[in-house]
Amino acid sequence: DIQRSLLPSELPRIPGVDLAASYRTARQAGGDYYDLLPLPGGKWGVLIADVSGHGTPAAVVMAIMHSLAHSLPGPAIRPAEMLAYLNEKLCRHYTVSSGAFVTAFYGVYDPASHTLTYACAGHNPPRLRRLVGATCAAGSPIGSGMTGGTLFSLDRAQRLPLGVMPGEQYEDQVEEMLPGDEVIFYTDGITESRAPETPGDRGAFFGVERLDEILLTEHRSARETLDDVLRAVELFTRGAPPADDQTLVVAQFN
Repeated sequence: DIQRSLLPSELPRIPGVDLAASYRTARQAGGDYYDLLPLPGGKWGVLIADVSGHGTPAAVVMAIMHSLAHSLPGPAIRPAEMLAYLNEKLCRHYTVSSGAFVTAFYGVYDPASHTLTYACAGHNPPRLRRLVGATCAAGSPIGSGMTGGTLFSLDRAQRLPLGVMPGEQYEDQVEEMLPGDEVIFYTDGITESRAPETPGDRGAFFGVERLDEILLTEHRSARETLDDVLRAVELFTRGAPPADDQTLVVAQFN
């Protein structure tokens, strides 16, 4: 209950953005963290992170991440500077002796310019689903579907996870959000969900490929995309309890 109080109690209303989110821990407490931060000028910060390990130790670092993210001194700064700030604090006070680290992706959405500026610290690159035929600064398309658009990976800003190397430098990338765009933020508890074990077979991972296949099908809302992914993971694992924390955030731009 204490940990859940650190997560958004409800999703904010952001002009032109449809949001849906799911958070599920593998144990009573976990190391996943997501947040939506109101910023000056009508901008919004989107943070998703995954602390190494499970259970109470990971939950403690997750709480520290929340405290650091909400105690940033001064005005809003670039995503790369936010990650550098979190990294220095974690390295200096919390992670070097314990060996813990945190993967994180932080983006700032500006409704006025319809841009998402982002930086990444070793986290799973979010997926961007865009209407067929549209280009993307993120790079080459992963794949496309007849009705589901084209899928891209926001992977142009990868750097080391937080808490590993003091002084690590992060970089910003900017992507214009077009009408109909959908960004899917997730932790590896989604893609590393496992099928049940059988004799001689430890069980396959759900994997990024299955996630991409689902995202390339037609959806009508952020909630429907989120529900489709969670339903597919549930069927794949045959309802087994998750072995890792699972977080999924979907943002659809209108």
